[in-house]
Amino acid sequence: MKIKSLSSLVKTPRRLIRRLGNKYLLNWLPDYIYIRLVYWGETGQKLNIKNPKSYNEKIQWIKLYDRKTLYNVIADKYAVRAYVREKIGEKYLIPLIAVYDNVDEIEWDSLPKKFVLKCTHGSGSNIICSGKKDLDIIAAKRKLNKWMKKNWFWFGREWAYKDIKPRIICEDYMTDESGVELKDYKIFCFNGEPKLIEVDFDRHSNHQRNLYTLDWEYIDATIKYPNDSTKIINKPTQLTELLELARKLSENIPHARIDFYSIDDNIYFGEITLYHGSGFERFEPQSLGLELGDCIKLPKIINEKR
Repeated sequence: MKIKSLSSLVKTPRRLIRRLGNKYLLNWLPDYIYIRLVYWGETGQKLNIKNPKSYNEKIQWIKLYDRKTLYNVIADKYAVRAYVREKIGEKYLIPLIAVYDNVDEIEWDSLPKKFVLKCTHGSGSNIICSGKKDLDIIAAKRKLNKWMKKNWFWFGREWAYKDIKPRIICEDYMTDESGVELKDYKIFCFNGEPKLIEVDFDRHSNHQRNLYTLDWEYIDATIKYPNDSTKIINKPTQLTELLELARKLSENIPHARIDFYSIDDNIYFGEITLYHGSGFERFEPQSLGLELGDCIKLPKIINEKR
């Protein structure tokens, strides 16, 4: 590493901590100390873990102390399918093509022209193939092998990911009326009650994020990414059903973000996230973070697994 680059890292704690964390050089730190360090690096604030008030503070508390075995299931992109099937039914699942224990098991020639590959033990580890003739299989294998060796627990200490068996699932390629970017509706739920809906757009160019009430009224606030009040995002025709499904999937969980896709008047399950943004994203105004934090009713310390 060049001296100039090292100096820049030292002057920017967030970058330095991220670099060390991504290199697994901070794995030796106990979860409690590590989370306090990263929280300060990411937010510039001291973490109040003994009396958490804000949304982000309570997410850190949940990482440390709310460790139900159920969370390992719903964080696993393959295992969660059984949970969804039991709670709301098979028809809401994106069709599954195959499951692999390693990259070498993938029979590329037998895959359809369009498909999506996902690692089951993390986030953002997807290969989206909209046309197999244009897919660089060597590059795809390289990415998948890299992801399969990674444990997503170590950076944010998101406990639910720690012991997930790394696998790869292949699902149908889904597209909506835009034909460009699949729109998903992220529903923030608290003990089975939806409170807020998030819609992200232009994620691959100029990432923006709009927030809505349950009645689909625009909220002039941001969580990490800028919003756009001029962006017309129509109220989903199945909003009532989306909210009811989110209630069922988040039942008895202090906080979960339930994601759905709406495609040709059909609803498909996306994922369940227990630690939105790992509890490090900035809220503007800050009152929104406090309001959502107040919605999280922390349970007694459970820790079924450490």
